[in-house]
Amino acid sequence: MTAFAAPIAEQIWDMKYRLKSPEGTPLDVTVADTWSRIARALAAAEAEPAKWEPEFRAALEGFRFLPAGRIVAGAGAARDVTLFNCFVMGKVPDTMAGIFDALKEAALTMQQGGGIGYDFSTLRPKGAPVKGVGADASGPLSFMDVWDAMCRTIMSAGSRRGAMMAVMRCDHPDIEAFIEAKRDPARLRMFNLSVLATDDFMAAVEADLPWDLVFGGRIFRTLPARALWDRIMRATYDVAEPGVIFIDRINRRNPLNYVETIAATNPCGEQPLPPYGACLLGSVNLAALVEAPFEAAARLDEAALARLVATAVRMMDNVVDVSRFPLPQQEAEARAKRRIGLGVTGLADALAMVGLRYGSEEAAAETGRWMKAIQREAFLASTRLAAEKGPFPLFDREKYLATETVSALDEDVKAEIAAHGVRNALLTSIAPTGTISLLAGNVSSGIEPVFAHAYTRKVLLPDGGRKEELVEDFAVRLWREKHGAAPLPDHFVTAQELTPEEHVRMQAAAQPYVESSISKTINCPADIAFEAFEAVYRLAYESGLKGCTTYRPNEVTGSVLSVEAPAAEKVEAVAENEAPAAHATGEVVYMSRPLDRPQALDGATYKLKWPESEHAIYITINDVVIGGRRRPFEVFINSKNMEHFAWTVALTRMISAVFRRGGDVSFVVEELKAVFDPRGGAWMEGRYVPSILAAIGGVIERHLVETGFIAGEGLGLKADPEAQRLAVGDRPAGPACPACGARGMRMVEGCMTCGSCGHSKCG
Repeated sequence: MTAFAAPIAEQIWDMKYRLKSPEGTPLDVTVADTWSRIARALAAAEAEPAKWEPEFRAALEGFRFLPAGRIVAGAGAARDVTLFNCFVMGKVPDTMAGIFDALKEAALTMQQGGGIGYDFSTLRPKGAPVKGVGADASGPLSFMDVWDAMCRTIMSAGSRRGAMMAVMRCDHPDIEAFIEAKRDPARLRMFNLSVLATDDFMAAVEADLPWDLVFGGRIFRTLPARALWDRIMRATYDVAEPGVIFIDRINRRNPLNYVETIAATNPCGEQPLPPYGACLLGSVNLAALVEAPFEAAARLDEAALARLVATAVRMMDNVVDVSRFPLPQQEAEARAKRRIGLGVTGLADALAMVGLRYGSEEAAAETGRWMKAIQREAFLASTRLAAEKGPFPLFDREKYLATETVSALDEDVKAEIAAHGVRNALLTSIAPTGTISLLAGNVSSGIEPVFAHAYTRKVLLPDGGRKEELVEDFAVRLWREKHGAAPLPDHFVTAQELTPEEHVRMQAAAQPYVESSISKTINCPADIAFEAFEAVYRLAYESGLKGCTTYRPNEVTGSVLSVEAPAAEKVEAVAENEAPAAHATGEVVYMSRPLDRPQALDGATYKLKWPESEHAIYITINDVVIGGRRRPFEVFINSKNMEHFAWTVALTRMISAVFRRGGDVSFVVEELKAVFDPRGGAWMEGRYVPSILAAIGGVIERHLVETGFIAGEGLGLKADPEAQRLAVGDRPAGPACPACGARGMRMVEGCMTCGSCGHSKCG
């Protein structure tokens, strides 16, 4: 593989991973400099750095081993950032002081770029008495809203976009509210949600038994287990969340279950972790290890795989020693257990290159064989490290070997563990690879199938313009280089061609050889019957999976990325600035230049009195009529309070500029309403408003509802489901990317990911 196998790879490297000075001057001149920087930083933990730096660099060359993005961007950069992708935070105490101490820890962790996971089952349910203050508890979801606002604030301060996972036990009294939370598209947008389903609950569902909702030893309510399961499934069917985590299976198969109990996962679910646990991730690029691709003799070079895995384990073990940690508790946890998450990427491409159809029984069998080889070599490498440097501090030979996962290893591997111990308590995990897979030439991501053989990406040019660029899957491009315009073989398939059962089959094939877990999305067609959809989760549980995440296109999250239609299928484009037919609410028009301002506009002025301000704020919103429908065109914000002058002028200009570009601008309301003022908000009209900006967002929302541009009553946004088009005639293309604005967000490995720039909600 050449330094960059595709133009998108170089763009991703320059944008996200290339080391630059604070002034923007590139310090990594070529990607080879990036490899050298990482190798040098990780070799610094060795007694003989000069010996290991070339070994580490060789593993990185050709994108054969892909450390997670935090490592690629931060190793050797002399920045105050963590090299760990994400964390499960400490247990949230059920006290006001404890809750806000936990919030502070979360903010400090996210400030350094780490995603976080939390179990909110520890908080008493809504309405439960709070002893000593004569009040009732507001419940876990109210505090999740506070976490959500914090995450937005950290993001708006210039850090990497935050990612959070919230889980709740299936027997918590507020579980039904948790299940329904994501039906409000404006709520908890910074969270992924999952229900912790116990074995007892799954048995109760199967037997149609009653199910108690319990907290602190008190039964709050009893309901049929099947009714609760059905409610989980209905919400997931409608809005793609919550996911389901089979928590008892996770703990039973955890090689560390003799010293820890797991109750939460990282944001994408591939790392179930104890309190203050950290996920250290890296992936072997299987597509880079296939010999004689597309030929009769095509095979994975398993000798090269074994060598690469051994080097990768050593590199990742060194990350524990060279990384910074946001909190001392996280450092202590990481050093005590030294868990790593070595996974794969390019699996689907590798299968296609050896002639196997992703999802088939043959492909599943080969996937299982490859994953077993990776797990075996990882454990052997870790035993050698233990002989050299010592096992992880909490290693207990007898208890460790007796755990379900370790006892299933080959006898010779267990003999090495018995003789030397093991350096890393857990070794394998299959994580989302996101932009890392793009960096490697757009290889298939993680364990996922190929999403599309090719798609068009809009690239921002230095002069502000854009050009379209064709992005091909790595294996497809390699096939074209070898066979020209010859049709792709039948075993080349995309995610849309697979049945949900085939998705489950592939995840189940890998799971026995993954001590942590697997981040994978099971794509379901929009028209799948609910009964068939629910059966996917039953199959996942019966197949031994540790969790299940599905994605079915829906009105709240949008449809998946659309693949470019043939030219003959496209409708004739209308002239620039000509509007499409009006819909039930405000129409969406995307234009290449801003709307022209008419001489006169209709509008309304609203008076906003912020309780802590002496002077009112006046907000004028003017509208323009296109296609017989009103849409917002400009905003003016004025106040006699001179302390507000600079930011109100800036806000006026920025919001007006957004409105004049056209499109679905309802996100402006969502973003403003989510701004959290650390000094505190105010109660207005019986509701708590977290900041002046949030109050302004509420005024704009009210105007948009009253003029019919958005649906609703001003209590929450629900964008017009028809309002998802790039230009007249294009098919729906999914929600807009917060990084580049392209409407190409799609669910990949349990995470909303942009097909244009590679941005991932999970970081």
